[in-house]
Amino acid sequence: MTDSIRPRWVDFHCHLDLYQDHAALIAECDQERVATLTVTTTPKAWPCNRDMVARSSHVRVALGLHPQLVAERESELPLFERYLPDARYVGEVGLDAGNRFYKSFAAQERVFEHILRACAEQSGKILTLHSVRAVSKVLGHLERSFPPDQGRAILHWFTGTPAEAKRAAALGCYFSVNGEMLRSPKHRQMVMGIPLERLLTETDGPFVEQDGLPMRPRDVSRTVAELATLHGVPEDSMASTIIQNLKRLVSD
Repeated sequence: MTDSIRPRWVDFHCHLDLYQDHAALIAECDQERVATLTVTTTPKAWPCNRDMVARSSHVRVALGLHPQLVAERESELPLFERYLPDARYVGEVGLDAGNRFYKSFAAQERVFEHILRACAEQSGKILTLHSVRAVSKVLGHLERSFPPDQGRAILHWFTGTPAEAKRAAALGCYFSVNGEMLRSPKHRQMVMGIPLERLLTETDGPFVEQDGLPMRPRDVSRTVAELATLHGVPEDSMASTIIQNLKRLVSD
């Protein structure tokens, strides 16, 4: 994701294929130099997304099997395995223990464990993880099946406890933060406890909105400004820290 043209911003989790103007949005990411990771929710979406960003200098695509879709899409796991050798980035994957999806939790764990083991075997994968009401479970699976020397995990929209954040950091995890998270005093306090060297930004667009419109990757500049204020540092310093974190993540 860090090509010869140095990025200005980082959006490490969004869903470009869910925007109506996704082709224009990819061009916008290149023009604005936003290092962008677009995630997929099913393996069937991977080939189209891969082709969609093939000529982009700043957008990369992740191979995913979203936990909220496992009940209907577990049968796509063999397809996931088929595409995995060609995918450095994996996501969106993980666990969701929310009320709407808890009935499929056993299947989610089965799929997540399978994905982690496959990624560990191939090594070098970078995963962006969903962990709604399931942070401890996600970390347990990482501890058992995805050693830090076999790849890297990023906790997307992390809303766990300070103790869970410390546990995740000890496992080598990074954390991607979006603007919606910073609206909550509780979550702002949690973000303050994340080591600065593990911090990335995201939009999770188009699901997160600002001023009534879906956030676009370039809008992470607002999140960087909020993080700078939160930590009491200049905006350019915070932006540089996040770029350096990305560089370290993808070069490890």
